Amino acid sequence: MPVIAVVNRKGGSGKSTLAAHIAAWCARNGSSVMLGDVDRQQSARAWLKRREASLPAIAPWAVDQKNMLRVPTGITHVVLDTPGGMHGFELARVVMFADTIVMPVCNSMFDRESAAACHAELMTMPRVASGRCRLAVVGMRIDGRTNAAQTLEEWSESLGVPFLGALRETQLYVRSLERGLTIFDLQPQLAAADLAQWNPILQWLKPQLYPPQAANDGSTTLRPPARTLAPKNAASPMTVSSAVVSKQLGSLPNSLMPAQESMVHGGRLSTLSASRTNPAPARPPATPTLARPTRTADGPQIPQFLKRS
Repeated sequence: MPVIAVVNRKGGSGKSTLAAHIAAWCARNGSSVMLGDVDRQQSARAWLKRREASLPAIAPWAVDQKNMLRVPTGITHVVLDTPGGMHGFELARVVMFADTIVMPVCNSMFDRESAAACHAELMTMPRVASGRCRLAVVGMRIDGRTNAAQTLEEWSESLGVPFLGALRETQLYVRSLERGLTIFDLQPQLAAADLAQWNPILQWLKPQLYPPQAANDGSTTLRPPARTLAPKNAASPMTVSSAVVSKQLGSLPNSLMPAQESMVHGGRLSTLSASRTNPAPARPPATPTLARPTRTADGPQIPQFLKRS
């Protein structure tokens, strides 16, 4: 189950906008996607409430009978919208779950400095440093009349991070999100320029979201969106809710934020691990052991070859 996390310490960098669009694109491709709102402001959840039922479905966090946040049943892709100011253990916890981290960055000195500090901390984490969790940058709210996109690309290259592209500053994003929509939900002719800007971003994300099949599967094409979960790791304290969430849930108290209740240090997001238990390996047959020489009343038994003739 691919997990994409949108991360940036600085507030107002466009994390919720980017996360909502990635989730909507997955839904448009027929994937069962969940938009997990780790941010306490719950911006993504508020947006999901505005989304019409006729549009491709995006599931929110689900709440079970024990009032614990869970990943809904049948989810194949997860997009995490994270809060600003995240560092230390909270940042490491997200990295532990994510396969890919996308960092939205606006073009200002303050935004670049904050993103550089976040990148430096991310690179201290083994999963990012080793490439197991991939990292990339997307420029946000870029004025096409300036060289802001080139500045961000050069800055990203100086850090050794792929620069996927830049999204322009336009009211089309604002108006779409207010109606529970994204650029991908509009008529193509109405958002042609913006869809073109998304092309290089999606081309980079596709292998992360739909990894190629293994060689023994007999095919080298991309896997179609799955309908059942196939967790990467076993043994996780997370469990699955009893049914797929079909309607948007109300606001949650602060004590039930996903960052605290549905993420556990030391394990990846895997929703079927609690319901699937691996059979215990069969105990190998006992090997016969040689019996020790028995002791007689006069002492230990003497081997025949030591006896004098």
